Amino acid sequence: MSASDIRRVTNQAPPLAGHNVVTGDAALSAAVLRHAGEETLESLVSLGAEAGTAEAQEHGRLANRFHPELVPYDRYGNRIDEVAFHPSWHWLMDRAVGHGLAAAPWALAERGERNAHVRRAAGFLAWSQTEPGHLCPISMTYAAVPALRADESLAEEWVPRLASTTYDFGLRDPAEKLGALAGMGMTEKQGGSDVRQNITEAGPVGDGVYELHGHKWFTSAPMNDVFLVLAQAPDGLTCFLLPRILPGGSRNRLDVVRLKDKLGNRSNASSELEFRGTSAYRLGEEGRGVRTIIEMVAATRLDCVLGSASLMRRAVAEASWHVAHRSAFGSTLADKPLMQNVIADLAVESEAATTLAMRLAAAVDRPDDEQALRRIGLPLAKFWVCKRTPALVAEALECLGGNGYVEESVMPLLFRESPLNSVWEGSGNVNALDVLRAIQREPGVLDAWITEVGKAKGADRRYDRAVDATLSLLGESMTSPEELERSARRLAGSMATLLQGSLLVQHGPDEVADIFCASRLPGHGGTYGMLAGGDQVAVVQRATPTL
Repeated sequence: MSASDIRRVTNQAPPLAGHNVVTGDAALSAAVLRHAGEETLESLVSLGAEAGTAEAQEHGRLANRFHPELVPYDRYGNRIDEVAFHPSWHWLMDRAVGHGLAAAPWALAERGERNAHVRRAAGFLAWSQTEPGHLCPISMTYAAVPALRADESLAEEWVPRLASTTYDFGLRDPAEKLGALAGMGMTEKQGGSDVRQNITEAGPVGDGVYELHGHKWFTSAPMNDVFLVLAQAPDGLTCFLLPRILPGGSRNRLDVVRLKDKLGNRSNASSELEFRGTSAYRLGEEGRGVRTIIEMVAATRLDCVLGSASLMRRAVAEASWHVAHRSAFGSTLADKPLMQNVIADLAVESEAATTLAMRLAAAVDRPDDEQALRRIGLPLAKFWVCKRTPALVAEALECLGGNGYVEESVMPLLFRESPLNSVWEGSGNVNALDVLRAIQREPGVLDAWITEVGKAKGADRRYDRAVDATLSLLGESMTSPEELERSARRLAGSMATLLQGSLLVQHGPDEVADIFCASRLPGHGGTYGMLAGGDQVAVVQRATPTL
């Protein structure tokens, strides 16, 4: 072998770049067409094309390589509490805001656009595949609008700024900016998910303005323009709107103590904050803070599902692309029956996640008709889809072998990111218990789930048996509070998979629905790559990207 032959590269998969992330995703395209029509799908073509470019992938890599840095003081010793980001972060943010992925859908819906949230959900799922971290401030900006509606004057002031499609970074008077971003601060170090243990105090100073003294344990994107936070007012836990810059341009007193050193999501700045006489405006009534901010939590939970579905899709795309172009032991990996089994299994999981996420986004577009379904569907999907993501990404990484274990492959980034959405906005137990709370306390919620899963009854005997088994489990668990809580995860898993199964049986291709019903019901899934049958080749072909 000559020296030149040593460096000749063969049998390596080409880069997966230059494809359309929207139109090249059969499951996502089908969901958009089903819920919003051809015009909406066509409006996403440019976003999908940009998301699939090598340029976008490179900006995602750089944003994660060069992490945000806290700048507590300027050169003269003045306390400024700013965060510096790599230019690639700003490139990604500019596109995300420009594509209308922040709060724009709320304004569009008010102007009569019927499918604004479906379009935004599909765009969020696709664009997140460029780099997931920067979608955190985008998500919080989107989610802030429903909570802001608790105060008409604050909503009138802030919603147009948040709904802007112009990314305008920097700490300046909000009235002078072309667009704004929002964040959220709920948890504190002594309480975590139990926000009623919050000790931050809020004292009224007049005209709805309060001074806050306390801390927040996790607040993402401290350079955002406004935050919704919880604090203890005289009449109990209350929601507040906290601007980073006060009217007139002076800086609000907000100390960024440090940035979190996280497992993943490293492009995004998550911070610990301290309030020392920080000015904030009451949002909603005193003592009703959780009820006020809960709509923001619901919207961020939808984005957790979309984000996890996005991670799944990117991982499956990379794995299926690799095995389609890599040969071993005499043939292409994609032609090996066992590899077909693995990729088909991963592809079914990804399609089920995408299909459910888009169905719940469609429910946001129909708030008057499907509020109950959205109420129970979001914690179910948040629990199940986010929990399934780490195992899927790990298996997809393994499909690339050693090539998948190096940073250049993007698989390590996806793997580090994969547990995130299961932790944020309520961990698995919190969401499973929230499902039970909704069933017990909110009339119509269980009926909405039964109606939705009932739409597929009679089409597949395996599915029908799973529905009956889950209803029996629910009835048996209701015998005592202890048994009900002990069964919360089993119930949530079964109920979530039945929502997925209903959609796939009704709308999915036969090969996907068949494998799902054979392998996923009643909701306890095992190791990927243990399918017992089905048209696995067709499923693999459906999931593999094309240029």
